[in-house]
Amino acid sequence: MNILIRRPRQRARPCTPADLGGGQPLVQIEGTVRAAIETGRSRIVIAGALFGLCFLVLGGRLADLMLFRGGIEPTPTRTAGLVAATGSASPVERAPIVDRNGVLLAVNLRSASLSADPRRIIDPAEAATKLTRLFPELNRAELHQKLMSDRGFLWIKRNLTPGDQKSVNALGIPGLAFHVEQKRLYPQGSLAAHAVGYTDIDSKGIAGIEQYFDDRLRDPGRLQDPLQLSIDIRVQHALRDELSKSIEQFSAIGGAGLVMDARSGEIVAMVSLPDFDPLSPGGAVGDAKFNRITLGVYEMGSTFKTFALAMGLDTGVIGMNGGYDASHPIRISRFTISDDHPKNRWLSVPEIYQYSSNIAAAKMAVDVGAAGQKAFMERMGMLRKPVVEVPEVGSPLFPKRWNTIETMTIAFGHGLSVSPLQTGVGIAAVVNGGLLVPPTLVKREAGAVVPAERVLKPQTSANMRRLMRLVVTDGTGTKAEANGYVVGGKTGTAEKAGVGGYQKKALLSSFVAAFPMHEPRYVVIAIIDEPKGTKETHGFATAGWTAAPAIGRIVSRIAPLLAVAPIDANAPKVREALMLPAPAVGAPERKLASF
Repeated sequence: MNILIRRPRQRARPCTPADLGGGQPLVQIEGTVRAAIETGRSRIVIAGALFGLCFLVLGGRLADLMLFRGGIEPTPTRTAGLVAATGSASPVERAPIVDRNGVLLAVNLRSASLSADPRRIIDPAEAATKLTRLFPELNRAELHQKLMSDRGFLWIKRNLTPGDQKSVNALGIPGLAFHVEQKRLYPQGSLAAHAVGYTDIDSKGIAGIEQYFDDRLRDPGRLQDPLQLSIDIRVQHALRDELSKSIEQFSAIGGAGLVMDARSGEIVAMVSLPDFDPLSPGGAVGDAKFNRITLGVYEMGSTFKTFALAMGLDTGVIGMNGGYDASHPIRISRFTISDDHPKNRWLSVPEIYQYSSNIAAAKMAVDVGAAGQKAFMERMGMLRKPVVEVPEVGSPLFPKRWNTIETMTIAFGHGLSVSPLQTGVGIAAVVNGGLLVPPTLVKREAGAVVPAERVLKPQTSANMRRLMRLVVTDGTGTKAEANGYVVGGKTGTAEKAGVGGYQKKALLSSFVAAFPMHEPRYVVIAIIDEPKGTKETHGFATAGWTAAPAIGRIVSRIAPLLAVAPIDANAPKVREALMLPAPAVGAPERKLASF
């Protein structure tokens, strides 16, 4: 018989240290954990304090730089040899400028500039010596003083070449840094300096097109959109080259030239000599930066007889078959008006222009009257400052009292000073059918409407074209002829005003021309400032000997570039347009003194 014996249930007893196998009291283990936790907490507090101290130091340094040192020095982003190289945060960029055919006239390229942190320069004297040996244009004493300052940043030299960068690195001077910037370059050099202008070291436009269109050229949205000018750099070169030759030939102090489209007002070439290098305008000597075409104002001499005769014909005071007695000089008050090439007889209208008679031009102006002459000159744009896309534009000078004497002298180009640009615009209106077109240095879009104001009757313009052609075939401007291009124009020799009156030996010799006269397209002006006579000119320095030959050479060179086809001056098309009779068969052509 199996007997089941139940044992009584025992109560659970507390765990002892022996049960854990450690032999150490539990309370000691709890104390060790607590100590570790306290140690970790202390370390976190210390680390936080250190981080806070670092942020406090950095914040103080930032405040020092911003409030007391005028800005933050560039932060190095990479190294280049021994010199730190930094990237400019936002280099100033400009859109390119091109000529009418897309040839670059101005463009930006990235370049490096050199700065220093004087606080990191170990030996300022040695650094100044090495840098001035590399860049002699720097002043060693000034540079040494700057490198000894406590400034955090200063420029050493801007716009370095790659060779300069390499040489600076080779110096091994700590504390120097390169910065990526933009440099404005002018691939054509001084060729179009007065038209294009230049910028300062921070790429801000200072003169010419660069200044006039500064905002447009710096517009971030148009940096890839070149500004296209009306200038044709090929024509510009030919004009400058021929003017330079004339200045040298006649030992002149300067010269100027203009080629303008008589229909659109586009300035195809504009030269003022002497000129300058737009990359270093500070090196310009004397008045080299002075734009004689737009800023200079001059008494243009007998070229103004073009306007005097146009005025007489347009107002109806005289016709092509009329004339004036030029047999005796005019004496008025204490002045005497005489002719340089006197014929001492009655002169027809064509002869007045052909022989450049001061006497007859003065009488014609008096018949129109002072008020009529002033109104005509205003209409032709001679009494107001012209508008063109450069800031260097001169205002005309005219008499406050416009009486009989002033009326007479203005008729032959004395007493009213205008810019060559104004003269060119006026001549364009005389030959293009009588429309005054505003000048522009910006290429007009194909098919664009050209603003124009009628200032002369079409018949007046047609008659003036005949007279201008006569001057080149039979008058004072025969040396301006360019075979095949039917040149017409007018000479002008003016004595320059000076202290005590006009200077007889200081002449401004000029020639205003247009071609081809049967279908006028281009106006050309050449000015020689203070030419000296030569053996070849028999001592003469007047426009017929100096400026006229330059015009002939200029037209011969630029006409093919401008796609003007040559034509026989005796072709029926030409003679019909100029209303000239056909020459007799087998007989020499008779040179006409009147029509």
